[in-house]
Amino acid sequence: MVRRVETTGDGAILYDDALLGHPDPALFDPAHWPDVPRATRGRGAALFIRHAGEHWVLRHYRRGGLVGRLLDDQLAWLGAARTRAFREWSLLAELVALGLPVPRPVAARYRRRGLVYTADLITVRLPGVRSLAERLADDEAGEATWYAVGACIRRFHELGVWHADLNAHNVQVDESGQVWLLDFDRCRRRRLAVGWRRRNLARLQRSLARLREREGLGFTGQHWQWLLAGYGRADQARAALPRA
Repeated sequence: MVRRVETTGDGAILYDDALLGHPDPALFDPAHWPDVPRATRGRGAALFIRHAGEHWVLRHYRRGGLVGRLLDDQLAWLGAARTRAFREWSLLAELVALGLPVPRPVAARYRRRGLVYTADLITVRLPGVRSLAERLADDEAGEATWYAVGACIRRFHELGVWHADLNAHNVQVDESGQVWLLDFDRCRRRRLAVGWRRRNLARLQRSLARLREREGLGFTGQHWQWLLAGYGRADQARAALPRA
């Protein structure tokens, strides 16, 4: 992965020179991709784009909650390195180098206007993946899948990777059963401790419980026990970790 930064008239583009020789700002413009499919979930649907024979995902950053209703995609400027796009690109590059199952980052862009900026991110599209939520809805999440999900999350936690939005949609499983994690916006690496790891797992559990309540998906206690078995939460493993 070859990291490059190219300035533009109103911002900059951070990109992997091994994947993108020329970071054309038009790549980040939805109008440049009028007929491509869009993801159906999340704030501001992602675009599934194809460039030079490669399949990528383009995502525009938006605010959530009540603030998002007022400011939409306007983010507070705190410096280029602290833009959400540059931070996520850099973290993904680090995780790829560690051999973790995440999308490879292609390019990140910010456009500054005074005290605010907007941002976009392009990543490599993972082939043949479906979310844990989709597999659960189609009754395709058996014991092996839940075990693999737990084992995957454990890999990230062992390296201090805290996922800010660990939910059933951001856990993806490909056709071979390989588990991937998506959406590392506002995620970071932390000192290894039991507390945040438990809270991260609890967030995923709540996500699954909401799907059961709102969409009638058949998430059960047995499913969660399979996931924990994959995670390896034996007493001796927990005892070896420092307390938060």
